[in-house]
Amino acid sequence: MKQLVLTLIGKDKAGLVEKLATVVSEHNGNWMASNLSHLAGYFAGILQVEVAEQDLPALTTALEQITDLDIKIQHGIVGNLNAQQHLKFVITGNDRPGIVRELSSVIKHKGTNIVHFESSKQSAPNWGVPLFNAIATVELPASVSRDEVIKALEAIATDIVVDVETEH
Repeated sequence: MKQLVLTLIGKDKAGLVEKLATVVSEHNGNWMASNLSHLAGYFAGILQVEVAEQDLPALTTALEQITDLDIKIQHGIVGNLNAQQHLKFVITGNDRPGIVRELSSVIKHKGTNIVHFESSKQSAPNWGVPLFNAIATVELPASVSRDEVIKALEAIATDIVVDVETEH
């Protein structure tokens, strides 16, 4: 089986997910995982599809013919067999320019790798400034303690709170 990673973007309209799912299904593909969003009038996302090698050319051609979406197709890379602990950091703080850069820099410098990142800004009328929320799933090497990463993230500013969930 071949793994494909699709990145896609197009003007949002009803039926895009159904159209994409139909093409994948009609060409014997298996929708493995996805992260799809509506952002500023656009539908954007990333999708992992598994398909048998003999069905790969027809699926690729059919995906390229979807005119409502700009789809980039990458062939998946065989995963790393060295299992590392995954941690999910739930981060909340006052929003400000550069907060994602600061958080990602700390995570990188501590030797961890971001495998999933989701963020949003919410109004907080009682606080006077918008709140920044992020969920970052990271691979934590055995040589780094989770408490060390939490302490470094919380040191960015006094208003940042970090909660942790162990994934596996």
